[in-house]
Amino acid sequence: MLDTIKQPINDHLKRFEPYFKERMSTKVSLLNVITNYIYRRKGKQLRPIIVFLSAGLNGKIDNDTYVAAGMIELLHTATLIHDDVVDEAYERRGFLSINALWRSKVAVLVGDYLLSRGLLVAIENNQFELLRVMSSAVNDMSEGELLQIERSRKMNIDEPTYYEIIRKKTASLIASCCANGAISAGATAENVALMKEFGINLGTAFQIRDDLFDYQSTGLIGKPTGNDIKEKKLTLPLIYSLAVANPNESKRILNLIRHNSKQAETVSAVVDFVSQNGGIEYTVKQMNAFRDRSLEILKQFPESEFRNSLELLVNFVVERQK
Repeated sequence: MLDTIKQPINDHLKRFEPYFKERMSTKVSLLNVITNYIYRRKGKQLRPIIVFLSAGLNGKIDNDTYVAAGMIELLHTATLIHDDVVDEAYERRGFLSINALWRSKVAVLVGDYLLSRGLLVAIENNQFELLRVMSSAVNDMSEGELLQIERSRKMNIDEPTYYEIIRKKTASLIASCCANGAISAGATAENVALMKEFGINLGTAFQIRDDLFDYQSTGLIGKPTGNDIKEKKLTLPLIYSLAVANPNESKRILNLIRHNSKQAETVSAVVDFVSQNGGIEYTVKQMNAFRDRSLEILKQFPESEFRNSLELLVNFVVERQK
């Protein structure tokens, strides 16, 4: 499906690759080795895809769109490196993480470098509105991460807090992709606001889908990942189940997570608890509601190949298996 989604912007994505690589380059040899390692292991590039499609939906894709996509991809890459340090994660997309290969001190500095490069790309091109939108996303992402850490320690995340965390941590960056893509194409303030709203709903659906992987048998391994459970992160399937289950059973599950979260037996018990209390069905329903809101917003734009691709992207986000 991703190949079909990229169809209207394939040429731009091909030109974006050397553009992005050049923005990461430096005269410091160690840094060049590390940025080349990062570049060769890039993921699906969903965020540049969203920037280019949002620009095409709202006008003409030009150099400003490349600036928008470049700065956001630099920011996103920086946050992934910092996240791996915070989470003490030693793998990223099946490869060793930067902190695993070069240790945390170097990883933090590389993340800082990429963040500064993202800021400079905007400043060098006098794109201060793009910079404002991106800086707001950085602010939200930092707040969201710290809010999750604070509440996870106390194990008291309710549903409204969960939505606040994922809006700040994940949806704000997707929203900045949509808004900056539209701004780069000269969209009206009204359409920029619509694109931002679209991005918030899309990003929320995206994160809920990620959170479901902990509890659903999907992907190549054919079983739930349990990663969030091991890290004592309360996400929507568990939050809902804890709220509706027998209080004594909920207390037992919370105690298991507090004291033995990394044990396979705990992961299995939590997954069973969520399944038995309707947590998966409820979460899928909520994810689909955000999907539907995203699609409704897109209907306010004229039909085009860019709108068709964004509609496909919305469905891809909720149907993906990894």
